Amino acid sequence: MQALVKTPRTDIRIQGEIPPRLLDLLRSEYGNKLKINRDDEFVEITETSWYKETKAATSPGDAMRIYRKNQEMTQAQLGKKLGAVPRQLVSNMERGKRTISLATAKKLAAIFNVSASRFLDV
Repeated sequence: MQALVKTPRTDIRIQGEIPPRLLDLLRSEYGNKLKINRDDEFVEITETSWYKETKAATSPGDAMRIYRKNQEMTQAQLGKKLGAVPRQLVSNMERGKRTISLATAKKLAAIFNVSASRFLDV
């Protein structure tokens, strides 16, 4: 007894730039059955919901810690760059126990070469 079985569809996925010769070959083989999905849509990261949620969850102290660690600085080293600020005060600012003043935010902005608003609750 023979059973009639439908052959599965051919699914070919290619990521990145597809050479024109390959596209021509696929078009000649598959004709109008060929489907090309173009994922070349660029989205501004600051407009995504992921960015907005992450930014809302990141406190000024978190930002301070992230920038400090990216520069491979200790809390004591950052305190010295801020002008003899004790390590414990830097720790308290990072943990949200102390707020970051406008003057300190400006100094942090100069040290890390970013906007002072990153270190303020705005």
